[in-house]
Amino acid sequence: RRVAIYGGGNTAMDAARTAKRLGVDEALIIYRRDREHMPAHDFEADEALTEGVKINWLRTIKEIDQTSFKVEVMRIENGRPVGTGQFETLQADSLILALGQDTDTGFLRQVPGIEFQSDGTVEVGPDMQTGHPGIFAGGDMVPSERTVTVAVGHGKKAARFIDAFLQGTVYQRPPKHPVVGHERLHIWYQTHAPKKEQSELASDERTGGFTEIMAGFSEEEARYEAQRCLSCGNCFECDGCYGSCPEDAIIKLGPGKRYRYNYTLCTGCAVCFEQCPCHAIEMIPESVTPQNPSA
Repeated sequence: RRVAIYGGGNTAMDAARTAKRLGVDEALIIYRRDREHMPAHDFEADEALTEGVKINWLRTIKEIDQTSFKVEVMRIENGRPVGTGQFETLQADSLILALGQDTDTGFLRQVPGIEFQSDGTVEVGPDMQTGHPGIFAGGDMVPSERTVTVAVGHGKKAARFIDAFLQGTVYQRPPKHPVVGHERLHIWYQTHAPKKEQSELASDERTGGFTEIMAGFSEEEARYEAQRCLSCGNCFECDGCYGSCPEDAIIKLGPGKRYRYNYTLCTGCAVCFEQCPCHAIEMIPESVTPQNPSA
């Protein structure tokens, strides 16, 4: 049996790879754009090709006649697929439509103030609120990437603004801590700890069943990976500052409680700052009022 899958997203890749595992002779993906413009992740397409899935880029189905498909060859103009007038015939026993889903925004069409983009998504402001006060939107309903990660982020963001809206206040985002890159670390220790790579199931063993492709990590391997973290910008209580302070101005508060500074004793010598491996300590310049020598 030959199965054709119409679409170019992750769902299409999953459907094709599943069909191969169920024993079809050929799984063929038909997609109207090229690989550069496909919505599927690159690794999804790579793994599908590795498992024997065929992908017909720049093709769109025009007619279906039992076991054959008439497809038009497309080309990309300004990022959009345009028909060329050239046609091909492909053979398949089954067709799977993997074109994704759209949100149903029909119930919002009559709500005053809500505006829509040409693709049907709802326009929102920085606070995730639509043009109608009190109605917020996010996820697939607004212009953005259609992923679970983005949708969850929108929900978390909108929740803060909704809470402020209901209380009659305005949510103010707290200042973000500056990102600490590797160049800002003061690593006084150096260990060779290469990244642990997950083993993968061989390509010739994948289509025989639904065994996980990525083997994952054992508990020991997962702990090893976690221990490779340099804790950029976050104190992990190495006691370096506590032991290096020449004025004994740093007070250890106990496991998980970190430290407190006695600024009466602190002279601002920066020894703690210079030895902190993860740059969890910042030096703040202070103006000094010169003393009057004649006083």
